[in-house]
Amino acid sequence: MKIIEVCVGMPKTVEHGRKSVSTGIFKAPVHGPVVAGLLHLEGDGQADLKVHGGRDKAMYAYPQEHYSYWAKELGVAGLESSQFGENLTVSGMTETSVVLGDTYRLGDVIATVTQPRLPCFKLGIRMADDAFPNRFLMSGRLGFYLRVAQEGTVRAGDGIELLQRPAHNISIFRLWRTVFGAELNAADAQLALDNLPLLDAGWVRRLRQITATGKSV
Repeated sequence: MKIIEVCVGMPKTVEHGRKSVSTGIFKAPVHGPVVAGLLHLEGDGQADLKVHGGRDKAMYAYPQEHYSYWAKELGVAGLESSQFGENLTVSGMTETSVVLGDTYRLGDVIATVTQPRLPCFKLGIRMADDAFPNRFLMSGRLGFYLRVAQEGTVRAGDGIELLQRPAHNISIFRLWRTVFGAELNAADAQLALDNLPLLDAGWVRRLRQITATGKSV
């Protein structure tokens, strides 16, 4: 497992339909070490702090393995760096292998996996396709957020080491399947509620709906 690219970007205003929208989804690679603080990478920013950034979303990681899938799906020869707005493009870490609550060493940073991404309309802006966020969500190729436990630096080429794994063994993919799969699983939804305290309100709301009614929102 290793970091392929480290990418940052500050919010900027773009035109979307008839509105001006501020977004931090456009990021670019950084060469050399980047300081990872408790809230974000140095030089990185989020436009809407109600749903982006903060302790539980200090860094967003996306698997390099998905780039070839999306290039084929989109019918393009290649994709740009940080095409999906990620801070860390990583290899060897996919939704099936990463467990929520995993603690990793990345460079000299220690960070914990908190939750998968729930894409918003700004991913559609980045992809120039308003329908893309739902396509991204239903693919299950969501990437994941990290909470920084020990500040330090990260850089492209740094290795990633698994330090600790929780006993519940709920992977990113298993949580996605529980909420968005063809057959919703109330038992897995309750397991997630009992064992994943760092999920944001969007995930919690969906899980509670499944345990109460057997349906997602």
